[in-house]
Amino acid sequence: MSQINTQQMGRLTAAGSKSKIDDVVDALANLNALHFIEYDGSEDGIDLGTPKGEAEIIGKRLSKLRSAASIVNAKGPTEQVSVNKVRSELDGSLIDAVELLLEKSTKLDIAENQLSSLIEKIQVLELLSSLDIDVELLSDYDNITSFVGTVSDIDLVENMGYDGLLFTGISNKIKVIALFIKNKDSHHMQSKLNNAGFQAINVPINQKGNTNSLLSESKIKLSAISEEKKSISDDIDSWSEDFGASLVCGLELLEREHDILTAPVKIGVSNHAFLIDGWVEMSRSNEVLSALADSCLYIEVSPFVIEAGNGGHGHSDHSNKKEMPPIAYANRKISKPMELLTNAVGRPAYGRIDPTLFMFFTYPLFFGMMLGDMAYGLITMSLGALVIRRSGSNEMMNLGGKFLVYIGLGTFGFGYLYAEFAGWEIIHPHHHNPAEALSFLYPEAALSSSHNYHAWHKSLPFGIELAYPFHRVTTNLEDLIILTIYLGFVHIIFGRLIGFRDVLFYGTDHGHVGLVAAFFEHGVWIVLLLGGFMFSYGYLGPSEAQDMMIPGAVIAIIAVFMLMWTLYNYHGIPLAISLILAPIEAIGMMPSVISYVRLFAVGIVGVKIAETGNMLWDPMKDALLEYNPLALVLFLGWLLVQLFAWGLGVFSPNIHAARLHFVEWMRQYYDSSGEAFLPFGFRTRHVEVE
Repeated sequence: MSQINTQQMGRLTAAGSKSKIDDVVDALANLNALHFIEYDGSEDGIDLGTPKGEAEIIGKRLSKLRSAASIVNAKGPTEQVSVNKVRSELDGSLIDAVELLLEKSTKLDIAENQLSSLIEKIQVLELLSSLDIDVELLSDYDNITSFVGTVSDIDLVENMGYDGLLFTGISNKIKVIALFIKNKDSHHMQSKLNNAGFQAINVPINQKGNTNSLLSESKIKLSAISEEKKSISDDIDSWSEDFGASLVCGLELLEREHDILTAPVKIGVSNHAFLIDGWVEMSRSNEVLSALADSCLYIEVSPFVIEAGNGGHGHSDHSNKKEMPPIAYANRKISKPMELLTNAVGRPAYGRIDPTLFMFFTYPLFFGMMLGDMAYGLITMSLGALVIRRSGSNEMMNLGGKFLVYIGLGTFGFGYLYAEFAGWEIIHPHHHNPAEALSFLYPEAALSSSHNYHAWHKSLPFGIELAYPFHRVTTNLEDLIILTIYLGFVHIIFGRLIGFRDVLFYGTDHGHVGLVAAFFEHGVWIVLLLGGFMFSYGYLGPSEAQDMMIPGAVIAIIAVFMLMWTLYNYHGIPLAISLILAPIEAIGMMPSVISYVRLFAVGIVGVKIAETGNMLWDPMKDALLEYNPLALVLFLGWLLVQLFAWGLGVFSPNIHAARLHFVEWMRQYYDSSGEAFLPFGFRTRHVEVE
């Protein structure tokens, strides 16, 4: 199957004797091929199946292991472990170790709560110790109200006039008071104290004695509990090293068993039979039929066929929508890491184009255009290789590492095209730099100033200038701006062509399908873009292009009128609103195209940051020749700026490349309502399948 389409799906229906249900579940678990449509219990005489008897026991053990996994940072083994070994650990050492870990975790929580309370108590006692009053004397009077707290101005309190007893102190520049007055004056005094910035202190209850003594005791206790906490934390860390891999394997095996034991709740059963409903990939349908043949009396897989005009997930208010199958990606190897991008938006609706393969080319292209530096490309690829090496059986981490390698390749490729290394231009017409040592990578003609230091240069129609090397910071700066606008123009039209294809074959969420619907839904926008380009080039381009301006304006205006009809007839928007909305949406297409200029702007900013750090290079060389230790400081400064430029270069271009794909491109055609295909069965990572 083409990689621009998702897998063709089929609806599986199977039935058989109830006594065979365990055999069916085991077969499906081994196949890992059926996406269950869980039975809802709506049919008379057919009920939900019940879990096997061991499900409750396995569930409790699984719950304990999940609790343990939430406490430690456990990592799985680098190689798969046999089932028998994992079962042996689950029946012996691992379960005991988990119980011990849970106990230590409880003790750690208690210690942390005690530390929190003690720290708060010590903070209070440090304030109260400045008053030099026994703590039991600060509160709990019948006829006297005590105000114990901090103020912003002690002098103001002393001069506010009161009939009572005042104690003052200062602790770490914080002013503390204890004021004792008769109950009848408390309300009036409270108002006065508020004006002095009074903040009450929670006096410790059930405490007696000198505050300084209590403070010393609390600090000793704090030290003891801190040591206890550290000891428990060290024990937990040691536990993770000793049992972490076993915990991960045990979790995987128990989750497998729990899924199998509880699988009958997804199946409809009667007194004597069972009924299974679900989705399978048509490429595996014969395998599924063969595996279930011995345990099912009836089994059928019907290929899913989209009804034209009724093929999208779309709007929920269309109650007659046919139930759509889940989405399984095509079998990929090289381009599979780009599924991370597609999943970030949502899987495509069934039958629609899958953008993953296209992004395999365009995402590294856009990223490379922005970062475009050989040094940063090498660093990014090295980081990706490191992530891949450490990913083990973690597929997500492995794909992430490959993704870094791909965007690193794009960065390195454009860095070579731009002749840039660590922010330096390798071939620079004005001054020398260390990157000139790489000039051997370019033909001799690249050193000729007669061609602006280009080995090759080509002028194409519509103001397109191509060159090698392409000096984006100097001689080809304006050329790059024009190229990014043209790239956006082509990219958005490509998105509209994909949408045209989808409507042509599968229709819209509003039920329109065919060539006319495809033209008004997407072709009109292509016409608008072409007309807008002709007008813009005629207006801004060379004098000989002025003849394009009027035809372009006419085409664009005609497209706007057709867009009014699209909104009215195909989207159900009232005509009066469509007349206003169509010109607004048409104008809104221009920012989408211009948005691609960020491919130029983001990269230039990154180069300028790197150039700022490179200004330290010459002073560093001079200091090094003089054996001045400042050379080391300057080198570290240069290195930090380079690392910052690379880090920002990886972060910022990813954001902008994602925006150009997810917002500017995908919104032209993409329906992200697809449900992920999640087959029931074993998903082996660390434990071998029995």
